[in-house]
Amino acid sequence: MAAPGANPPPTSSGVVGVEGRYRLRERPAVPLVVAGRRLLPVGPLRMYTCGITPYDVTHVGHAATFVWADLVATLAHATGGEALVARNVTDVDDVLTTAARTRGRPYDELALTQEFLFDRDMRALSVATPALTPRARAHVAAVARLAAALLDVGAAYESEGFVYFRGGDLPAAAGLSEEAALTASQEYGDQAGVPGRESPFDVPVWRPSGESDPAWPSPWGWGRPGWHAECAAMAVSALGSTVDVLLGGVDLAFPHHAYQAAMVEAATGSAPFARTTVHVGEVRREGRKMAKSTGNLVLVSELLERYSGAALRLALLHRPWSEPWECEERVFEDAARLLAELDELAGGPGVHSERHDAVLEALAAELDVPRAVEVARAEGREAARYLMDVLKLRRL
Repeated sequence: MAAPGANPPPTSSGVVGVEGRYRLRERPAVPLVVAGRRLLPVGPLRMYTCGITPYDVTHVGHAATFVWADLVATLAHATGGEALVARNVTDVDDVLTTAARTRGRPYDELALTQEFLFDRDMRALSVATPALTPRARAHVAAVARLAAALLDVGAAYESEGFVYFRGGDLPAAAGLSEEAALTASQEYGDQAGVPGRESPFDVPVWRPSGESDPAWPSPWGWGRPGWHAECAAMAVSALGSTVDVLLGGVDLAFPHHAYQAAMVEAATGSAPFARTTVHVGEVRREGRKMAKSTGNLVLVSELLERYSGAALRLALLHRPWSEPWECEERVFEDAARLLAELDELAGGPGVHSERHDAVLEALAAELDVPRAVEVARAEGREAARYLMDVLKLRRL
């Protein structure tokens, strides 16, 4: 551990992290509590973050999820632990294939280009590169093994080249009516009236490919993985049969996370798949969810032309993590002003003190950034310096 006042090495994102300068004593002063769960694993905090389908540009809705995930990992270090983060890339998906075909490009080439642009935006927002980045194309064999395991325990069945996971009980388990569950499923590409399914809530683990689709050999014929199965296989391959945190946007709660967890639990016999699930609040524009399908996007790259990466990061974090919010210009203007205020309060160089403990207590209790900001305002320079470092708002 670096001596007080010493400059620690940069993190993988190029930003000074709390691991060096502000690492606490061996016994954490406060527990990390997220979504009502005390996250005190004996080993590293194992977090699976649902990543991108790399077919288009990064918008604020994406960025909010990954900035919050980055804060959870940072706080794992700040409270005396470690974090092992896996963030997947879904580079086998029909929407990617369609986008590539429209642009006249191979799907894997388009995926690599868009992943590069995404990584550039994440660096600007000081989001650290995760330790593990599983990609769907590299886990097709793992999906086939998952399908075989589910068939073996009776949680799946074969039909006309498909392997379907039995999901009829998942809507009730998620607290949804069948109508609401069907609406949510269809929003993510599930089709009504698919032949061979025993239930409209059965989803493909493996499915046959057409002539223009990516395809791999399997015991059920040439085909490709289903979306939920891809994440299930990647998570197990990267982190094992259980994780401490499953994190993604609130729109992924059903069907994606519900099916991902159910597949893993059925195949491995370990439950629950996730000790806690963090669903980041929806980002809206003019009252509607920000999404590529609706076209109401605010792009990170365009905002970076007007605001610093630190101001954008603060705008995404200065709110309750689970609540929806409206993406308006004033949000970023307010964050830029708040950042300037914190920077002025932090002042020039100074020695480390223990006056940051109250800031950490606020952050470690449900990621309460607004309360941590108020504590820093009340406590003064050292608390403000610590807050800016743990939120990764400045470079030393």
